[in-house]
Amino acid sequence: MTSKKSAQKAARVGQRKAIRNKPVRSSVKTAVTKARKSILQNDIDAAQKAVKEAAMALDKASQKGVIHPNNSARRKSRLMKQLNEALAAASTKQEEQ
Repeated sequence: MTSKKSAQKAARVGQRKAIRNKPVRSSVKTAVTKARKSILQNDIDAAQKAVKEAAMALDKASQKGVIHPNNSARRKSRLMKQLNEALAAASTKQEEQ
């Protein structure tokens, strides 16, 4: 444990914030995982909806200060890239048939 009073208070504040931020982080992880799974299953309609929900969850988390805005932007970008690749693959399959 820390010896200074201010450091002890900072540790307590950090614990409280961690408890408050945990459900937000968890919901973000769940939304991103659902989006990735639906992309991998090639369910395009569900994937688009899931990616949209994940992006909203990431935006809310960054607005609340739970995650860094750049972290949110990076994760949204990667999700969109995966979705666009899946859409391109699906469209080429339809053209071949």
